[in-house]
Amino acid sequence: MTETRILGLLISDRIKEAGKTQQLLSNYSRLIKSRLGFHELNDNVCSRAGIIILHLTGTSPEWKVFEDELRLIDGLEIQVMSFVY
Repeated sequence: MTETRILGLLISDRIKEAGKTQQLLSNYSRLIKSRLGFHELNDNVCSRAGIIILHLTGTSPEWKVFEDELRLIDGLEIQVMSFVY
């Protein structure tokens, strides 16, 4: 049986929390198979909120440690999808 784990991260204040989030993503880069990040941008404003989607590799215990550390960052909301096949 194989499990695929997808994390969705909503950063409510990119200016305040992006540094902490980026450091943690770098620390756990071995678990990140794919990463997609985006935020609203136009001629007048760059949104303070941002979304990151992570496709993880590794094992369930490793994911738990990573997710627990992410939850310690204020202003970060986490959504999890798991696919078992």
